[in-house]
Amino acid sequence: MMTLIRKLDAMLGRLPWDLAALALRVFPAWVFHASGRTKIEGGSIKDSTYFLFRHEYNLPVIPPELAAVMATAAELTLPIFLVVGLFTRFAALALLAMTTVIQVFVYPDAWPTHGLWAACFLALIAAGPGQISLDWRLGLGR
Repeated sequence: MMTLIRKLDAMLGRLPWDLAALALRVFPAWVFHASGRTKIEGGSIKDSTYFLFRHEYNLPVIPPELAAVMATAAELTLPIFLVVGLFTRFAALALLAMTTVIQVFVYPDAWPTHGLWAACFLALIAAGPGQISLDWRLGLGR
């Protein structure tokens, strides 16, 4: 039985990191970019976005108007960096920080979802974006 388990383990261990890293980049990026798209209309941040940051999200220290702009900009741009694999570790770190803020201050009961996002970002920070990325072509992320 242990021989079979070792063989299966070895076979699974041949899964290329490049494929796993691509999935770790694309799927959380999709979620964040979709969220960013809900915050804008016609190239401008919606009034409803500002309302949420003023009345529901209750972030400390950062004024709600600035937080709305920063979050919207981050959600629209950082996922693009992740998908193409450019400055991947920095984009993942920024989205990990954003995820932490969301978890701690906005939706503290959503830790299963935020934990999955954080795990993706931590893996990318630790192991890099893989060969299917602009970082790899530029000699970064190895």
